[in-house]
Amino acid sequence: MIPRTMSTQHPDNVFVPFFARSALLEGEDEVTEAFYAFSVLGIEEQMWDFEGKEVDSFVVKKLLESHPEFFTSQRLGEDFRLTPRVPNPGIERSEAKFLMETLQGIPRSADYARIFYGESSPPIFEVILPMTTAPEEIERVYELYRKFVAGLQYRRVFDVKINEWIGDFEPREIGVIPLFETKEAILNSASILEEYIQGKPFEEQRVFLARSDPAMNYGLISAVVYDKYALYRLAELEEEMSVGIYPIIGVGSAPFRGHLTPENVDAVLREYPSAQTFTLQSSFKYDNSPKDVIKAVERINESRRENAEPVEEDKLRVLEKYEEEYRRQVKLLAPHIRRVARMIPPRRKRKLHIGLFGYTREVDGVALPRAIKFTAALYSIGIPPEVLGLGVLSERELEELGETYRGLYDDIEFALRFFNPEIAQRLGLDGLVKLYNEWKVEGVAEYIEGTKKVWKGFEGPVLELAAMRGFLG
Repeated sequence: MIPRTMSTQHPDNVFVPFFARSALLEGEDEVTEAFYAFSVLGIEEQMWDFEGKEVDSFVVKKLLESHPEFFTSQRLGEDFRLTPRVPNPGIERSEAKFLMETLQGIPRSADYARIFYGESSPPIFEVILPMTTAPEEIERVYELYRKFVAGLQYRRVFDVKINEWIGDFEPREIGVIPLFETKEAILNSASILEEYIQGKPFEEQRVFLARSDPAMNYGLISAVVYDKYALYRLAELEEEMSVGIYPIIGVGSAPFRGHLTPENVDAVLREYPSAQTFTLQSSFKYDNSPKDVIKAVERINESRRENAEPVEEDKLRVLEKYEEEYRRQVKLLAPHIRRVARMIPPRRKRKLHIGLFGYTREVDGVALPRAIKFTAALYSIGIPPEVLGLGVLSERELEELGETYRGLYDDIEFALRFFNPEIAQRLGLDGLVKLYNEWKVEGVAEYIEGTKKVWKGFEGPVLELAAMRGFLG
């Protein structure tokens, strides 16, 4: 079973879940969240995020001990999956050794499951490696586990082998799911994956394409087109190598971050027909009624993966001027984004994360908050990030890009309902005002009035503004 739905711990929710002890989810609340995702919502996989945050490493033990009846009838590791996202030592140097600690916890979880089920049944057998840029990074994690975690059981300690002393280490090897987040990595994902799986007896390989951070770094249209280009190349690789390639697409609720909401499920399935797994982030789970969420999860789970849509490379060239204009406008807005973002309350206890945008040379090292607060801040100001950069594209170019990005016009029109032309004009974004007027979208009067209040001294109900239309994330 390759999951169709993956619950994640992205902190993009406005409303606090009923089981949470505080607005900041952590520890026991996240264990409860995993069980809620499995047992109530019917989500098939839970990402367990060791990257950028503190997390309970005894989650398997706690799930099996707390809910024995459920996991007796529905096996963890078969009917439902728990998949850790681990730190990338090449990026997060301060967390580098935590990778080893996380990998060492996998055989321990297998021991708990063996005791619970009475037979060998490893509940964790894959990990997600963020910020992957080269095949060597995937190979290192694969070999680190195979040789220096599971492989150590055959070494001798004094007069006995380790596995004879403390038991076998299972699984013997793990799958490594590369998460591609930069433009270069996404566009080259098929080549990177091909080099990694070459010569290995793999029957299947999962791969993760980011959708939110690429939008923040390169703009909405680029993020979608790059991911769809990668999906097409991965489908070609699958056919060439006769290895099942199962892509995960990391979509959030706002159009800028993927537009996966209960009411927009079918549109997202049409947009990414060859994706196998769709992420269901916190906003999806907690900012909608449980009935709507369950129905949407069922819709995704029951759907079937289809063929990838071809994307020609000449479509990528059109995006160069769009990205340049997007970066120019983000640089102009950066001070205001930072000021408003500070007022948006957190939803998870996270460690400091190294964002891509602050290290992008084209914007002169402009530092910005992470994608969730970036999106929420721009909505609160009255300039949704979906519209940035659009002014340089002609009507013909938009139509051509719309042939690849199916939901382009719907997503832009959706975002323009939260656009405040007065604020844009004061900031010198006349091109966006012209776009707004040409599009002839009815504005949301109360929202526009609210953004005026935020602009005057950056005080007032920022959270309420974001929550008004369900757009903290």
